[in-house]
Amino acid sequence: MDRSSPQTVLLALLSVLLIGGCQGGNILGVFTSISPSHLIIHMSMAKVLAENGHNVTVVTVLKPSVNHKDITVVQIPMTEEEHKIMSATMSHLASKDNGNMVISMFRSMGRMQFMMDKMRDIMKDQRVKDLYENKNNKFDLVLLGYFLNTYQLGIAHKLKAPIVIAASMPPNELFKSIVGNPSAASFVPAMNMAVERGEVMTFVQRIQNFFTNIAMEVFIAIIKNYNANSYKEIYGDDPNMPAFEELGKNVSLAFFTSHALSEGPIRPNVPAVIEVGGIQITDKPNPLPKQLAEFLSNADNGAILLSLGSNVKSSHLKSDTNNKIFNVLSKLKQRIIWKWEDLDNTPGKSDNILYSKWLPQDDILAHPNITLFITHAGKGGITEAQYHGKPMLALPIFADQPSNALRMVKYGFGLSLSLLTLEEEPFKESLTELLENPHYTHKVKTFSALYRDRPISARESVLFWCEYVMRHHGAPHLQSPLLKMNYIEANNLDVLALLVVIIIVFIYISKYVISAIIRKLKEKPKNTNKIKKH
Repeated sequence: MDRSSPQTVLLALLSVLLIGGCQGGNILGVFTSISPSHLIIHMSMAKVLAENGHNVTVVTVLKPSVNHKDITVVQIPMTEEEHKIMSATMSHLASKDNGNMVISMFRSMGRMQFMMDKMRDIMKDQRVKDLYENKNNKFDLVLLGYFLNTYQLGIAHKLKAPIVIAASMPPNELFKSIVGNPSAASFVPAMNMAVERGEVMTFVQRIQNFFTNIAMEVFIAIIKNYNANSYKEIYGDDPNMPAFEELGKNVSLAFFTSHALSEGPIRPNVPAVIEVGGIQITDKPNPLPKQLAEFLSNADNGAILLSLGSNVKSSHLKSDTNNKIFNVLSKLKQRIIWKWEDLDNTPGKSDNILYSKWLPQDDILAHPNITLFITHAGKGGITEAQYHGKPMLALPIFADQPSNALRMVKYGFGLSLSLLTLEEEPFKESLTELLENPHYTHKVKTFSALYRDRPISARESVLFWCEYVMRHHGAPHLQSPLLKMNYIEANNLDVLALLVVIIIVFIYISKYVISAIIRKLKEKPKNTNKIKKH
């Protein structure tokens, strides 16, 4: 029996590794969203790639809080005036009742204009143009952070590179033209609706869902028009660029920060939909800064984390609201870590409250002494709390936050209150219920076990699929046929039209034939009578 030499075995192993892996690809991340929470998600993906030997360059507006020594950051920061406009935008959104997500979308469009215009203007910056005008630059993959910015897909055509979408949300109607996911309005609830996992929508809910989807189509049409104009403005002078409607055909796949097996809803997804919910969560929590670590380790009665996210600052809220929150929290036996930007102007001083401008939220939530999370119900924060099994009190403000809070309450992970109408007594009662009733902790810890149970982690998924796209030169075989079909073809309207024509012709011919038969039958007796008379 022949025995392979050690050298042969070694060569075989090296061959397998070279074939199976993707060695040091050049990857460009375009992360232009002005939302820090979006950037955390996108940079978490970039970090995974950099940690595994890829050369990563990212374009950002904000300074990333998640980074890696091997990531080259091309930051195009906002001016002081733009920061003021952004702050005013957030302050306005925080002062309005945005309970209905659909109404909130249309109401906030005017305020979102600044953010969208800023993202568009970044693509016209010479520092971005240099990435594709410099012929020495070669990228094997473009990772595009999604925020209503499909015109930015054009940069991948400039670079002649495949493109992967990085979305900080679950799959929804916004992505039909990008990944070709089919619509399923009859059994997939819209983002503003909470339905028990595994349950069917009621008739009333399906009516609501139907009209919500129509409203979404109107919203998508408005955004599509904006994107088409932005695309023309940025790339309109290049005759080699494809038509705007063709951009989606270059998308290899899309990452979504969801995990439908645990979170729901169950819906049809094409192979190009890759769920990486929890990508920002580290496998092993990082050590906390000394002050935070000591504060939490001495929390004999447990601790509460209060953070209203990265977009809305404490100064955007009414001072009366902040005072009410302080009055209740300062009387608790638990210790409180409160994200607060202006440390010179706090609502008050209390031995059980620690204010901090910046917080490593995921690492804090991982601490065993944290017993409750008071959150604005952003997708990232809720995901981290669910992962670590922490009950929540939601104080949603705008965008998807009211919907996230609605689902969180529906699943039994916590309670929700209106921040605009917050009063001390209901706030205190909600905290008491969450801290003393083990039902919420049990529910969210049970979910945590389900959420973590995956064949591969979110980080491994990002690495594998990015390398997969590079290995297979864009992996066009993943793309849905829907991307190559127009609305009429995709919905079989031409087939239905043909069937209608056939039915009409059949009815017409049948009517003609039947009429002819009836006429013949009526004529036959007359002929018979004539014969009898002769």
